[in-house]
Amino acid sequence: MKALLLRDLRLAFRSGGGFGLGLAFFFLLSVLVPLGVGPEGGTLGRIAPGILWIGALLACLLSLDRIFALDHEDGSLDLLATAPIPLEAVVAVKALAHWLVTGLPLTLIAPGLAVFLNLPAAGYPWLILSLLLGTPALSAIGAFGAAITVGLRRGGLLLSLLVLPLYVPTLIFGGEVVRRGAEGMALGTPLALLAAISLGAAALLPFAAASAIRVNLR
Repeated sequence: MKALLLRDLRLAFRSGGGFGLGLAFFFLLSVLVPLGVGPEGGTLGRIAPGILWIGALLACLLSLDRIFALDHEDGSLDLLATAPIPLEAVVAVKALAHWLVTGLPLTLIAPGLAVFLNLPAAGYPWLILSLLLGTPALSAIGAFGAAITVGLRRGGLLLSLLVLPLYVPTLIFGGEVVRRGAEGMALGTPLALLAAISLGAAALLPFAAASAIRVNLR
């Protein structure tokens, strides 16, 4: 499993599998929104939680189609499906690799980009915590969507249509955690729900994704 994780990480960095692209997209969105909305700090501060979470969501979405596509093209996916390693574990490792090259870097640079959006200082630690709790769900849900569309022509568009509605609860609760944290409000409920979504997605979706891959490989 460790070898598979390291292999996926190497492929992501060598082929530019969404690592730099996602960060660049997140940066550009954070810079362009103030230019479009205007320099009024109060307005930017109010919309900052939602904008930052939307940026992280779309940045993760950019590289989802590569989770299984490269393995399907070179035949590695067929070997992984017949290997002694459970296919569910393979899916979980690939989702983890996706999070390490997208979700984690986005979490680390988000506080710096929040400066452009005038996020209140009280919201910074909650921004980091919400992304740490929420972005694993984005990768797990994305791996499920990528498993459904693997091998399909122009599957990227279909993948986006499938995954985006499933991302909505994570987006809502993630943005709510940051908003409440910035305003000094109680945030136990959205924080717990955000963590529950990630834990549920990580526990259940690898099994659903593995079943979808088996169907597509028949």
